[in-house]
Amino acid sequence: MKILAIESSCDETAAAVVEGRRVLSNVIDTQIREHQVYGGVVPEIASRRHTEHIAQVVEEAIKRAGVSYTALDAVAVTFAPGLIGALLVGVNFAKGLALSLNLPLIPVHHLRSPIAAYYIAHQELKPPFLCLMVSGGNTLLVEVQDYTKFRLVGRTRDDAAGECFDKTARAMGLPYPGGVHLDQIATLPDPKRYPLPKPAVEGEPYDFSFSGLKTAVVNRLHKAAQKGEEIDIPVLAATVRQTVCDVLISHTLKAAQDFSHKTIVLAGGVSANSELRARMEKACEQAGYRLFYPPLDLCGDNAAMVGAQAAFEYADGNHADISLNATATLAIDYR
Repeated sequence: MKILAIESSCDETAAAVVEGRRVLSNVIDTQIREHQVYGGVVPEIASRRHTEHIAQVVEEAIKRAGVSYTALDAVAVTFAPGLIGALLVGVNFAKGLALSLNLPLIPVHHLRSPIAAYYIAHQELKPPFLCLMVSGGNTLLVEVQDYTKFRLVGRTRDDAAGECFDKTARAMGLPYPGGVHLDQIATLPDPKRYPLPKPAVEGEPYDFSFSGLKTAVVNRLHKAAQKGEEIDIPVLAATVRQTVCDVLISHTLKAAQDFSHKTIVLAGGVSANSELRARMEKACEQAGYRLFYPPLDLCGDNAAMVGAQAAFEYADGNHADISLNATATLAIDYR
């Protein structure tokens, strides 16, 4: 089954042609440079650029796949969650294309797609397993019970881990996207020199909270600036990274133990973080868990993983018609 998949939930316009777990093409047009000037994604600009580029991105995906539109079996699109204006561009384009080609339309949840990236990269991986979904907008612990069945175990109550990285990096004067640059410049952490809190949610051992950590870093930087003190940015960056990873790893291992999972998956953009990968790998090895994480080119938003998940959604009867609408917020276990 050849599926044309479209992704436009944030600042990447992407399209791919996927056949089962095989990627025939995967095209991504990123807006990073355009948003750098503002230090973050500007929703209105993002949606305008999607509108300008989506047709050519889809055309390029078809061309690279070496297929014609008539060879397609379905059209898939990310419909939730994300920036509403950005999502609407992809959803409306996909609806028009599916209608014109008389093809089934498959709605795909944005947070299910990064999990499906593993079905592309690791053909042997099958549910059930425990997934730590960690990105700029989301931090979740999810039991993947089947390809389209999920149970939410833990979630962030405020800032996501990636958001904490990005905002503390911005406060340190690092360029956008901050989390990547924070990871690159981080040296050796020094918690005694820069003590930071490890926020927890009382009574909810699997939930996350990173707002307090972010605020502590920002306050530390402001106080230093007011007093004329010099901050060792690479050391502070490493201390922030270490603290976030401490929380992510401890919560994940506790959930794996409590819910009897032996397979753990890292998903989302922050799964590219070098310390998180290395330390989670070591921790899982010591605990006897099997760990999977995706290749770097499948960590960020892309349409190949949308297409991979779409095949399972279609088989489970998750189809849409012309009334499909974009949704800014929607739980991963919505159906």
